[in-house]
Amino acid sequence: MKNIVVDIHTHTIASGHAYGTIRENALAAQEKGLLGLGISDHAPGIPNVAKPNHFSNLRAVPRQLYGVNIYYGVENNVLNDGTMTLPENILERLDYNIVGIHGLCYEDQGMDRNTDNLITCMKHPKTFFISHPDDGGFPLDYERLVLAAKEYGVALELNDAHIRNPRMKNTLENVRTYLELCMKHHANIFVGSDAHDPSRVGCFDSAIALLEEMGFDEDLIINNSLDKFEEFIHFK
Repeated sequence: MKNIVVDIHTHTIASGHAYGTIRENALAAQEKGLLGLGISDHAPGIPNVAKPNHFSNLRAVPRQLYGVNIYYGVENNVLNDGTMTLPENILERLDYNIVGIHGLCYEDQGMDRNTDNLITCMKHPKTFFISHPDDGGFPLDYERLVLAAKEYGVALELNDAHIRNPRMKNTLENVRTYLELCMKHHANIFVGSDAHDPSRVGCFDSAIALLEEMGFDEDLIINNSLDKFEEFIHFK
């Protein structure tokens, strides 16, 4: 299987519960042989994260560090009414928006409503990714989610950190379900480290092993090629 060359889903100290800086993560990416690194700290809504002006000023960060291309993103929070926590005027300044359900600012609404809320967020022009849709604490209708992701040009995450975490509820079962549906409907995924420390940047071993076991179609993985990734997010 081709190497993953862009780590889209990484966190820095700006997330409040992660332990590296942008430059430390970029150096780790360079050491892992990555070509690109996405900065995707948690948006307000989760306690102790950076304020909105942190995201609006990401353009102050160089577009290349240690030979690694840098992309400006956010891991945004979907709320119970289907809205997101980072304001529109800031989202438009970023390269991409990852949307995820996080229990610190979301109450389970049941399968249908949870799915509706994520699909509503998919319609935003900066939303290109859905983070960790495997979380069994927030059930989703995967058939509807995958079909909507294909319709709106959004990739679902295969989250390496969740696969490795034995405390996650029904993760492997859920992951297998939506990966099979992605192959059936030719919908895209991305592989994310969800790194909260530089040592985890570019760590995809568990995810890659699962994809190989399932015989997953590599053409559907959008971050195993720098050109494919940039085309996916309409990067200029």
